[in-house]
Amino acid sequence: MSDLPHENDQPDPLDAFEELVAEETDRDPDLAVIEAGSRTLRTQGGPPEADVPARPADPEVDRALREVETELATRWGETKLEPSVARIAALMDVLGEPQRAYPSIHITGTNGKTSTARMIEALLNAFELRTGRYTSPHVQSITERISLDGAPISAERFIETYNDIKPYVEMVDGQQEYRLSFFEVLTGMAYAAFADAPVDVAVVEVGMGGSWDATNVIDGDVAVVTPIDLDHTDRLGGTPAEIATEKSGIIKQDATVILAQQPVDAAQVLLKKAVEVDATVAREGLEFGVVARQVAVGGQLLTLRGLGGEYPEVYLPLHGAHQAHNAAVALAAVEAFFGVGAQRSEPLDVDTVRKAFAAVSSPGRLEVVRRSPTIVLDAAHNPAGAEAAAEAVREAFDFTRLIGVVGASGDKNVRGLLEAFEPIFTEVVVTQNSSHRAMDADELAAIAVEVFGDERVQVEPRLPDALEAGITLAEEEGEFAGGGVLVTGSVITVGEARLLLGKG
Repeated sequence: MSDLPHENDQPDPLDAFEELVAEETDRDPDLAVIEAGSRTLRTQGGPPEADVPARPADPEVDRALREVETELATRWGETKLEPSVARIAALMDVLGEPQRAYPSIHITGTNGKTSTARMIEALLNAFELRTGRYTSPHVQSITERISLDGAPISAERFIETYNDIKPYVEMVDGQQEYRLSFFEVLTGMAYAAFADAPVDVAVVEVGMGGSWDATNVIDGDVAVVTPIDLDHTDRLGGTPAEIATEKSGIIKQDATVILAQQPVDAAQVLLKKAVEVDATVAREGLEFGVVARQVAVGGQLLTLRGLGGEYPEVYLPLHGAHQAHNAAVALAAVEAFFGVGAQRSEPLDVDTVRKAFAAVSSPGRLEVVRRSPTIVLDAAHNPAGAEAAAEAVREAFDFTRLIGVVGASGDKNVRGLLEAFEPIFTEVVVTQNSSHRAMDADELAAIAVEVFGDERVQVEPRLPDALEAGITLAEEEGEFAGGGVLVTGSVITVGEARLLLGKG
């Protein structure tokens, strides 16, 4: 790890400004200052910094947070499920139903949930509403999962919230056949923290599925369904329709449903559920959508059609057509929350919408964390996500040589994921993360050899070694040859790589 390149020491923008002024000695002083200022601003431009918190600097706070993490780790993990909301409902009851204290926007789907949630949050914040956002899994810090006003809650507040609800958690544990799970406790913490803040609106991403997901004790005023594809088939079903049946459980009586583009059989299931509960439906491609998009520096420039009209010249500092579609879904969800298209016909203020989207970040989603060579992180973990990421890489980056560093979970369609990346990877370094769910590197290598051929696969079981190998391979054609590294396969792999590369 010590041999990895570091970029922790960033230059002071003011120092850069003075240096640029000093260079302009042969020009009019006023013009020199103006030109230097423009150049400095351009240097500072680009995507906003991702808000991924580091470990607490205070040793006592860090120790207390680790104690909470250790206690949570004794509970069922997120992959062990007993399909019921009985336990979380019991916890909400003894806590005084905190999830009823604010309206909510509830998000399900297979891919794009977290990015869409972050965009919705940014829009609501821009319109001066206080937000609570609950998403999963986290990239690096468990505190990322619960955000207030667009930022993860502090470690101190996370610890305080856990300690506040702990007696009630233990009370429910004693009354139920099974103890509350890791995810159920975190969900309870989020809902309690939002009520305590208090927030104006909660933006809540399901953990898995919908009907029996722990988050589904809320009645979302707006239900959002991002694209449905095959994932978690052992728990949710083997077809898009079966998966949609479970996910449709978040659609509540008289809600507004925002549907991203869906497979036909999934769309039929979702529309049928909406009819049953008298929900209003807005469909991407019909009531809203992406009108135009073009690649821009650090992202893309969009024209979006919302429920209330068109929003031109919207800059989104994220790459890929899939993120443009996520933006359209997010915009429609916020319009629906404000009653656009129902109680009011005029669109949202376009300048506020532009400001919100320009400030969006989504850590670990085609996130550039290093240059020379360029290192990109993407949390794609299923074939659909990998296909979207691969297409975005082709569009947004001009790599002449791209090395994949892949560490995947054993319960995923790893072959499908590798096949999606095969056309864009010159070579692939297979590895494994520290999770107990990680696929063994040698097992992953065997599949990779079948997809890529033996000569294009390298095995490095330790992630630090895999990153070193990927960087070395990317640099083989020289410093300015357009080599890059894409780290992918799992949110956990991306989070651990992010730490190794000095982010957080």
